[in-house]
Amino acid sequence: MRIHEVRSIEIEAPYERVFRFIAEPANLPRWAHAFESVEGTRARLQTPNGAAEIGLRVRASIEHGTIDWEMTFPGGAAATAMSRVTRAPHQRVVYTFVLNAPPLPLEQLEGALTAQVRTLEVELERLRELLTDDARS
Repeated sequence: MRIHEVRSIEIEAPYERVFRFIAEPANLPRWAHAFESVEGTRARLQTPNGAAEIGLRVRASIEHGTIDWEMTFPGGAAATAMSRVTRAPHQRVVYTFVLNAPPLPLEQLEGALTAQVRTLEVELERLRELLTDDARS
């Protein structure tokens, strides 16, 4: 049984622009469906069980291209989302996202991860649209 999935997209935009956009927590609601709002180190997420207020910390290194989000949920559960922006030829980047399985009982895990992958794929396409449009303006 898989406990993670990796997805990537190619974006036609300069590295610095892509990195700064993704690393800015306030941009999450523009491309990540679950995020309703982000203010400082707090975010409001829409989850299958309803809305949740979470703690949010971003660890980003433009030098290494890494952008990781540490999320603390009510009750103290924690999750990390990890990603990387990699330079590619011709003013392009490759954005890679590692999706870890949610903390669920084993019998629920496979279906939940599959559903999250579908959502992630839509979100990555939205991200590409946002950044490609920005690059052309």
